[in-house]
Amino acid sequence: MKYLYSAAALFAASVSADLCAHGSTDDNGNWYCQEVKAITYSGVGGSGSYNKVTSMSSSGSCGSTPYGYSGSMAPLDEEVSMHFRGPLKLKQFAFYAPPTGYSSTKMVKARSARPSPRERRNALGHGHGHAHAHLHKREADPEAALGDIVTAVIDGQTVHWANTYDGGASRQSTGASSYGSAGSSSSSASSSAPAASSYSSSDDDSIPLSGSAWTRQGYYNAQNQTSQGIVFLNHEGGSGSGVFDMTYGNSLSYASADGCSGASSPQILEDCQLKSSTEVVIMTNKQCSGDSCGFVRPGTVAYHGFDGPSKAFFFEFSMPDDGTTAASIYDPTNMPAIWMLNAQIPRTLQYGQADCSCWSSGCGEFDIFEVLAAGDKRCKSTLHGNIAGGDSDYFARPVDGTIKAALLLYKDNIHIKILDDNTDFGKTMDDTFLNDMIKDTMTDSLQRLVSHFALGS
Repeated sequence: MKYLYSAAALFAASVSADLCAHGSTDDNGNWYCQEVKAITYSGVGGSGSYNKVTSMSSSGSCGSTPYGYSGSMAPLDEEVSMHFRGPLKLKQFAFYAPPTGYSSTKMVKARSARPSPRERRNALGHGHGHAHAHLHKREADPEAALGDIVTAVIDGQTVHWANTYDGGASRQSTGASSYGSAGSSSSSASSSAPAASSYSSSDDDSIPLSGSAWTRQGYYNAQNQTSQGIVFLNHEGGSGSGVFDMTYGNSLSYASADGCSGASSPQILEDCQLKSSTEVVIMTNKQCSGDSCGFVRPGTVAYHGFDGPSKAFFFEFSMPDDGTTAASIYDPTNMPAIWMLNAQIPRTLQYGQADCSCWSSGCGEFDIFEVLAAGDKRCKSTLHGNIAGGDSDYFARPVDGTIKAALLLYKDNIHIKILDDNTDFGKTMDDTFLNDMIKDTMTDSLQRLVSHFALGS
């Protein structure tokens, strides 16, 4: 689908732009260059801050406090959730982490600001409006020192101000009280955030990619109906689990077996095709307890995401063309997608007013395979945050059959690669395989269909 801000703005943070020198096409505002089999984003992390949601009042007022982060993968080294939108058939999913363990127990950072990602749920309607739109934009230098003059583009206007943020957090009070009881329909998760205001990631530099295999921490096989270490959720709160209200709309809920409705308890996703606009969220099967997840929307189904600066996700999937067309840009019909969010976003408000989510201030999103127009046969990738950019090279949408693909987050790089069909998502992933994936995807190559997209800090 077409984003509502210019492509030039999105690429402002980038310093290297893929294989576009070999040809490009502007398709209704979306640029496409070469079809590839692998894409690497480098320079994806850094230092900055975002607004961490600390309260959600019954009147619709949300409180937040700045939260500082630092690390080569920051802020995506925090807990993340994986999202799947139909039409899509998910055959296998696997999550791997280094042998030292994947729980870094950081779960808090900071950034500046960015637009609301996908305004989907409208509580004043029926809670079923959809969009994958990023309507406004604010970019600032994430490494500006105290007193530096910061230049940013906010809603299309260039503005300047003196930086008064030194990396620490000054808790912002809110006059509105938090509504509801602390916790969720599935756990005793606290609705109050911890006092921590910043963190610095170790970046996993001490974990080499040689000498030891990564271990599988989560797995799903549709054909065998096997699910280990993960839970399937969706945005149907108020139906079986979670909550719905006229202020914030639907919260997270357990997903039904077909992914289309809510459920009262965890279900294994059927071997089925997710319908257009249907979204399923995968997190770990570890429930939030106390303040272990920070603030969560009261009454929501709350689980931990996939944590740590080094992590890998493997997918087997297809994206069939169901022949439907979108009625508007806010209805992503026949626009399948796989993307990753900072897990704080769905645990508060993924679709709705911007100040009730850390997304608009830059806590992080990475679109892995996203179709941008109804029925289009190309999948784009995009990084959203204080450091942002989108590679205009693309993957072919797997319409007629399944493909296997891997997403690897390591040091300051994000690697996406289409895999051989015989790749096994076993209990361990050999370090040689991961090393080869890194080596094979770090340099542009039209011959090998590899795109390298370098981001500026």
